[in-house]
Amino acid sequence: MTNPNSILIVKLSAIGDVVHALPLLEVLKSNFPKARIDWMVEEEASQIITAHPAIDQVIISRRKLWQDRLFTFAGFRTSVNEAAGLLRSLRSREYDLVIDLQGLLKSGILMGISRGKRKIGMSGAREGSGFFLNESPISVDYDQHAIDRYLKVAEYLGCDGFKWKGHIPVSSSDMKNIDLVLEEGFSAEDSLVAINPIARWDTKLWETKRFAELADRLTRELSIKIIFTGSMNDRVAVEEISKRMDSKSLNLVGRTTLKELAYLYSRCSALVTTDTGPMHIAAAMECPVIALFGPTAPWRTGPYGQKHEVVRADLMCSPCFKKKCQHMTCMDQIRVESVFEAVKKVLNR
Repeated sequence: MTNPNSILIVKLSAIGDVVHALPLLEVLKSNFPKARIDWMVEEEASQIITAHPAIDQVIISRRKLWQDRLFTFAGFRTSVNEAAGLLRSLRSREYDLVIDLQGLLKSGILMGISRGKRKIGMSGAREGSGFFLNESPISVDYDQHAIDRYLKVAEYLGCDGFKWKGHIPVSSSDMKNIDLVLEEGFSAEDSLVAINPIARWDTKLWETKRFAELADRLTRELSIKIIFTGSMNDRVAVEEISKRMDSKSLNLVGRTTLKELAYLYSRCSALVTTDTGPMHIAAAMECPVIALFGPTAPWRTGPYGQKHEVVRADLMCSPCFKKKCQHMTCMDQIRVESVFEAVKKVLNR
C-alpha cells in the first residue's frame, strides 16, 4: 500500500473527542513524516489542535455560529459566504487519504465534498455517514476506549510504530499567563488540586453541596489548595459551591483558554471532575484524574491511562447514556468519602 502524501482528518467535535484523536495524529505523522496533514474541526474545539506541530492546516467550521445567524438577513448572508469559503478551502486540495473519525452526517457530507482518493471511516457510523466512504468501514469495538478505537485506523493503514504522548501544545504566553495567576495566590510548595464540577448533561452532575464538602475536607485534612475550573456558563454553579465552603479557593471559571487550561492542569497534583471535556484535557497533560461517572461508560470515554481513578456506583442501570433521568441514582450514590479516598490514593502515588 502506497504511503499517503496528504491526509485530511475530519474530527469536528467535541473537546474530549478531539483530544482522544491526538494519539492517532502523532502515529500518522511518525509513520508518514513527509505527509501533509490537515484537520477539519469545529470552532469550539479548534484551540486543542491549533499550532500542533504535526498539523499543516487547521480548517475551522463555524457551523453552530452560522446556524444561529440564519434568521437575520445580514447574518444569513455572512453565514452563506463563510460556509462557501470553507467549502472552497476544502475543495482546493486533493488528498490521498481522508479519514472520518466523527461518523455522523455532518462529517460524512464534508467527506463527500472533499477531494480524496481514499475515504475511510470506522464501523458504527450513524446518520448515513458511511455512504460517503469508498472503502469498507474499519471494524472497531465500541467497548474499547475511544483512543484505542482511533488507533485501529492507524493499524488498518499499516502503521508500525505506536509511540505517542497525546499532549496538547501550549505556548510560552499560555504558560506565562497561568504562572502569573498561580504566583499571586499560591506558593511554590502548595499542592494544587483542580475541581471541574459541571458537565453538559444533567445526568452527569453531582450535588454542589457535595463538591463544597469535598473541597473543604481536602483543604482541612490534606492541606490542599483548591482551584475551580469550567466555562463561563458554569459560573453560577461554581459560585454556589464557593459560598457553601468554609475554606478559601481560587475560581478560574471562564478565565482560561483551552490551552491555558491544559497548562494549568499540568501544574496540578490532580483534577476532580465529572465526565466532561476538561477531564480529557487533564489526562492528556498527564495530570492524574479522579473522575465521577454515572450514566456513561468509563471504559469507553474515561480518563485514559493507569494513573487515574474512576468513582462510580455499581448499578444495573449504569451506564444508560441518558441525558435526562428522574432519579439520577447513579450520581446520587457517589459519596463524598469515596471521592475523598480516591483523591488521597492518587496523591499518595
